[in-house]
Amino acid sequence: MNGSMLHLRQTDVAASGQTAPRRRRVTVVTETWPPEVNGVAMTIHQLVDWLSRRHEVSLIRVRQRGGDRGITLPGVTTRVMPGVPVPRYRELRMGVPSTRALKRLWQREPPDIVHVITEGPLGWSAIRAANAAGIPVISDFHTNFHQYTTHYGMGLLRPIALRYLRSLHNRTRLTLVPTRMLADDLERAGFRGLDVLARGIDTERFSPRQRQETLRAHWGAKPDDPVLLMVSRIAPEKNLPLALKAFEQARARAAGARMVVVGDGPARASFAKAHPDVHFVGMQTGETLAEHYASADIFVFPSLSETFGNVTLEAMASGLAVVAFDYAAAREHIADGRNGRSVPCTDAAAFADVVAELALDRLQTKRLGNAARETALAIDWERICERYEFFLQQCVEAPDG
Repeated sequence: MNGSMLHLRQTDVAASGQTAPRRRRVTVVTETWPPEVNGVAMTIHQLVDWLSRRHEVSLIRVRQRGGDRGITLPGVTTRVMPGVPVPRYRELRMGVPSTRALKRLWQREPPDIVHVITEGPLGWSAIRAANAAGIPVISDFHTNFHQYTTHYGMGLLRPIALRYLRSLHNRTRLTLVPTRMLADDLERAGFRGLDVLARGIDTERFSPRQRQETLRAHWGAKPDDPVLLMVSRIAPEKNLPLALKAFEQARARAAGARMVVVGDGPARASFAKAHPDVHFVGMQTGETLAEHYASADIFVFPSLSETFGNVTLEAMASGLAVVAFDYAAAREHIADGRNGRSVPCTDAAAFADVVAELALDRLQTKRLGNAARETALAIDWERICERYEFFLQQCVEAPDG
């Protein structure tokens, strides 16, 4: 069944709930894990935590910096593998080739299925080892690494990166992607065995209740001043210059407008120096991150390099009016003018204009933020995790071939 389509529908998941699923031995392999702050780490933590209450779960991950502060989960057996810094992302680490070690491990303790989350050397090794041992393996496509080559001046490497990713994923029984749009794009590029596993959101943590007037005052914003927020890694592929241009236009219409950028990255220092009127507040996590979201009014997300963009859901759950391009999470969850603003991907000028329009229109901003919150309340992690479990069960039970 390697590389074949499963075509699992939501109705299939509902039907599977008639009987309790058999307890399985599941091994998850990842090169990112909390407390690293990114959408991939957050998502896989949520899935592993849920799955571990119903199955025997082991986690194979990369040793992090600073004495390895990786979060542990009750009942999850964790094996930590060596890592090296990711080029241009020195604060992150990726695994090293480990096929032989994984083969030995799985000869002694074979899981029923292996789920590879990331496409680095450790993920590739896990796929090779699982295939050699006859263990079903599935993968996730989380990051458009082939697109990043253009942002870093290495556009000639894009076809090579795409071939690498296609070769890796087509050696697995199923590749999970966060949106139907991405599945269609990858299928056109020759990827096989694709299906959609959406993302959920913690609406208790990310909530309008987290709004802090003292934090807004620290930013220099009065109660009715619009605060623009961007939460992102500060790197070329995130399109921060467009967000800053949108802020300039917003401030031209609403003099009290403020802008806050949450996140870190290789370009932070240069952007902060060039834009002293913007609050670059660095990485924020937990309750503090939730307070930053809820204390803003307009979420500005100009990135065109996302596979999903969890920050879009976090902003919606926090009651912000989101402005994003019409793809990834925005394509899935935003109806333009109803619960946010979705702009064609080719129209950067319209993106900035929409942000400026919202900065001047307090009533529209509030209406969109309230509707965004209602949308987020319906995005349930429990249902998504049940669908994930069903994918695992079907891949274990399906005949190989």
